Amino acid sequence: MRVLGIDPGLRNLGWGVIDVAGPRLGHVANGIIRSEGEAMGARLLSLFDALTRVVAAYAPDAAAVEQTFVNKDGAGTLKLGQARGIALLVPAQAGLAVGEYAPNAVKKAVVGVGHADKTQIAHMVRFQLPGVELAGPDAADALAVAICHAHHLQSAGRIAAALKGAA
Repeated sequence: MRVLGIDPGLRNLGWGVIDVAGPRLGHVANGIIRSEGEAMGARLLSLFDALTRVVAAYAPDAAAVEQTFVNKDGAGTLKLGQARGIALLVPAQAGLAVGEYAPNAVKKAVVGVGHADKTQIAHMVRFQLPGVELAGPDAADALAVAICHAHHLQSAGRIAAALKGAA
């Protein structure tokens, strides 16, 4: 199974693709999409176009997006929410169900604690995906989202298999 993880951002949108084979995870690709243009519409369109190309190039089977947290700046939160809409729309348009995870859930799944910093996340992503060359912190976060989703899907699969076997 191939999983796309997305760390939404209006200036920098991180993405990461992993392959999942049983308990093994393998790095496929990662990157950062930098929005272009001054107007909000142009920036969102550039994110949409670039993320659409990523989905077409890597053909993921599943996708996940980090949820937005609300901060003190309401306008900033709203802008991030618009970028997050693009991050949800593109995989959905490709026919993928999109998982959503709170930042603390992603950190807990990858690092083991819910309040890890970006350095710890990048370290554990490198540990779980040996040889990975990270495009930057946003790409590391996106790979962490993909890893979190892979763990969730594996757990859901084991639960479904156990329930099927008990019937």
